[in-house]
Amino acid sequence: MPYIDGFVIAVPTENKDKFVNHATLADSTFMDHGATRILECWQDDVPEGKVTDFFGAVEAKGDESVAFSWIEWPDKETRDRMYARMEELSKTDDRFNPETNPAPFDGKRMIYGGFVPIVEDGEGRRDSYVQGFIVPVRANKREEYRKLAADVWDMFHEYGALRVVEAWDDDVPEGKVTDFRRAVKAEPDEKVVFSFMEWPSREICNQAAEKMMSDERMQTPEGMEMPFDPQRMVYGGFKPVVQLGE
Repeated sequence: MPYIDGFVIAVPTENKDKFVNHATLADSTFMDHGATRILECWQDDVPEGKVTDFFGAVEAKGDESVAFSWIEWPDKETRDRMYARMEELSKTDDRFNPETNPAPFDGKRMIYGGFVPIVEDGEGRRDSYVQGFIVPVRANKREEYRKLAADVWDMFHEYGALRVVEAWDDDVPEGKVTDFRRAVKAEPDEKVVFSFMEWPSREICNQAAEKMMSDERMQTPEGMEMPFDPQRMVYGGFKPVVQLGE
């Protein structure tokens, strides 16, 4: 079963080129050890939220931008084998060595975790525009959320979306400063969904959003209880700056 590692990072805006160079080198190590696709995406259309947002998720400062990234693996076992070698690689592989390829951002505020796809449809492409989401979902509503996401995909695809992945909380650690659960103010009985949708362009994505405002399929059916709190959902638009794999 495919597996997803998700990341959100606060990067000094002036370090964008350094971030691209760092990620290109470090990510190639993951590709050499079994990853199938990696995207590093840079803040493009990321709104401030009233309750939660991407900036708060990583405690971004005024001179920082948000990067939304993920690694796709063929299965969790391949991912775990790579992670078991990370300490060794940090000493033996210059691409992964923090001394020879230092991170141009504060790693203590990076949020990360492992997720199992529960909805995956369509095909991405190299020049896609990315919408990223972090969603708090009640743990006992996994199937309801999966069905809702799968059903609504038909509409997004109709309006031009290329690919969707909705991935369920599996190996999401608590952080000392930031983490995925804090990002959405998750309650004890909630899990986190890491999600992304790929579009041909920002223009088509924006046009779709306008059309969906009047689409009856976007309305919550009468009497239906949503399996998540939309007020705490984190979302935004991003442009890929590093892409490895198909």
